[in-house]
Amino acid sequence: MAGVHDFTARSLAGEEIALKRFEGKVLLIANTASKCGFTPQYRGLEALHREYAGRGFSVLGFPCNQFGGQEPGDAEQIEEFCTSQYEVTFPIFGKIDVNGRNAHPLYDYLKREKAGLLGSSIKWNFTKFLVDRAGKVVGRYAPTTRPEALRRDIEALL
Repeated sequence: MAGVHDFTARSLAGEEIALKRFEGKVLLIANTASKCGFTPQYRGLEALHREYAGRGFSVLGFPCNQFGGQEPGDAEQIEEFCTSQYEVTFPIFGKIDVNGRNAHPLYDYLKREKAGLLGSSIKWNFTKFLVDRAGKVVGRYAPTTRPEALRRDIEALL
């Protein structure tokens, strides 16, 4: 059975990263954007990452420009924005598509495992998926769900 750890993704620096690197960790995976009304959620995602990293937790960010062109920057601009505006220390990967023919295979998998209220497609930036230590998707959260609201679900997996 496939799991999140079976995929790879390109880092902002262009390096292919095996998600197997995160095996044994609880993950919160989010499609992100720099110019979105939900962009301040970077602050909450970073707070969760810092609070729980020592217990085997990581946030993984996947910039996406499919929703209103709200992630127009290149890798260098995305990294600069995330570090200067939100002091992000969790891994941010290269820009991907989350829907359609060119959707990253990880997102095809995440959507198959946990459909949203309106079907499997990602509807907007900052849709979040919670993954257990074995790489199984255990939760999907709408963009309107603030990262802080996920503490109980994260703690249950740690």
